[in-house]
Amino acid sequence: MAFQIEEELKKLPARPGVYLMHNDRDEIIYVGKAVSLKNRVRQYFQTSRNKGLKIESMVPQIARFEYIVTDSELEALVLECNLIKEYRPKYNTMLKDDKAYPFIQVTVQEEYPRVLFARQMKKDRSRYFGPYTSAGAVKETIELVRKLYQLRACSKKLPAEQGKDRPCLYYHIHQCKAPCQGWVDPEKYREQVNKALRFLNGNFQEELKELTEKMQKASEEWRFEEAAELRDLIESVKRIGEHQKITSSSGEDRDVIALAEENSEAVVQVFFVRDGKIIGREHFFLKTAPGETRGDCMLSFLKQYYAGTPFIPREILLSDEIEEREVLETWLSGKRGHGVHILVPKKGPKEKLVLLAKRNAGIVLDQDRERLKREEGRTIGAVRQIGQWLGMDPPKRIEAFDISNISGFQSVGSMVVYEKGRPKRADYRKFRIRTVEGPNDYASMEEVLTRRFRRGLEEDAGFELLPDLIMMDGGRGQVNICCSVLEKLGLQIPVCGMVKDDRHRTRGLYYNNIEIPIDTASEGFHLITRIQDEAHRFAIEYHRLLRSKGQVHSVLDDIPNVGPARRKALMKRYQSLDAMREASVEELKQLETMNERAAVSVYEFLHKNEEKEEGKSNAKEEN
Repeated sequence: MAFQIEEELKKLPARPGVYLMHNDRDEIIYVGKAVSLKNRVRQYFQTSRNKGLKIESMVPQIARFEYIVTDSELEALVLECNLIKEYRPKYNTMLKDDKAYPFIQVTVQEEYPRVLFARQMKKDRSRYFGPYTSAGAVKETIELVRKLYQLRACSKKLPAEQGKDRPCLYYHIHQCKAPCQGWVDPEKYREQVNKALRFLNGNFQEELKELTEKMQKASEEWRFEEAAELRDLIESVKRIGEHQKITSSSGEDRDVIALAEENSEAVVQVFFVRDGKIIGREHFFLKTAPGETRGDCMLSFLKQYYAGTPFIPREILLSDEIEEREVLETWLSGKRGHGVHILVPKKGPKEKLVLLAKRNAGIVLDQDRERLKREEGRTIGAVRQIGQWLGMDPPKRIEAFDISNISGFQSVGSMVVYEKGRPKRADYRKFRIRTVEGPNDYASMEEVLTRRFRRGLEEDAGFELLPDLIMMDGGRGQVNICCSVLEKLGLQIPVCGMVKDDRHRTRGLYYNNIEIPIDTASEGFHLITRIQDEAHRFAIEYHRLLRSKGQVHSVLDDIPNVGPARRKALMKRYQSLDAMREASVEELKQLETMNERAAVSVYEFLHKNEEKEEGKSNAKEEN
């Protein structure tokens, strides 16, 4: 069932992309890029290579890895940057920022737009292209665009400053038509700007053809310096032609959803684009019904996915057409509170982004099919099994509770949540027992359950979602306590107990006054064990935390009528307890915030403790 690193290494594609290393807690500890994923990722696990101290310490912690295929090394570089900023992995010591990558800015909001070099995107209504890795290529391309379309390079505010100065050198060398003098019609100038935008969007074949012809002609006429200049410009255009899908200048939030299918199996890949950047992805394994079309499969996924996800973006890009698009848009717009648009792009950068997601979905389907089946069995399949044992629909949300204490000292309760067979740690809750003294687990559990479900009925933040199934870490007694609490609050939620044998191992489920035996080799059993262990772990960790806090305790904390301000004043004035004991009540009264009542309390408390310590010392001497 575990992730087999050697087997997964064999499935790596020889393509550019980004890889993410996870530890055994499923935390991302490293993000890297590769020209060839197959070659780069394998290097981490080769014993013969000298990896350096950082990699040597990281590799033993890798429990699994995942990867995202891109179309170029450039896209992998920018995606790597986005993911590092999003996840801040432990072993990524060099965190780059977007300002390291240049953009081409076209100031389309101006009456006479300019083409500029920019280090970051701003929300100023300009059009941005990039980011790119070669600043030199960007500068050369900007120069080329200005030459081709005769666009201005000055920073004058036009038309307000028209005619105030003579035209600059660019006019005299025929690289600008002098809009600063009003010698070009704004509409004709805008036509040239539109041509430049099409060029920067990647429609540069005509210009490349023209430049190539000029280069060949210059070469034939032995004008080799001019030919070399044209050759360099052509290379710059080709480099800049790698249009970026990983970062968008729109700065919008969108989900990119693509489907790959084969026979009765399908994988849906979801790319999360936030603020114009791909920051993550998730894939889902689906079982398709006979005769179901791709559109049907996609529609079914969208309904289920967005019914449970808390965030809905403004735009959703799909790889396949669906029916009921307008109805779905209306439903999602209502959930979001603003308009939601569902698109199936046919051309341009959005289509390329969908194709990238589709390609990754195909790779997951081809190479990770068995792993996805195992993962589905461990989660959704296991939940389905539990539902069958209990004679109910598969519970989407399961909550489990446990109590931890040592002889009744500082009792605490824990609540863990599993959704679709996976832990949802953001919904975990811990409780410090308030009303129960001593080791009374039943009374403690009653308090925890009452507080949890009362707050749920009051729709307190973090408690408003109620479970489909409650699992108690015990048999009949714990189940009866839970049922009693639910009955008092007027709630009807299925409750089952996890019954243990003499060796404290789960042997069955107690449900509706019946003990149900379960297959200890099944995925459902393994999920129950994981839930049980997680509830126990979470309670113990909280109890350990409280114990450690309780050990950091000063004698002054126990003095009546002395709070934090007075304790601070005492510690500031006296260097030791002996010095405090030697002080009289009158001296203590002189301290800041101290009154006579508090001073008497300090004096009596310290001298009473002194008598106790003397008694203990005399007893030891007599022995």
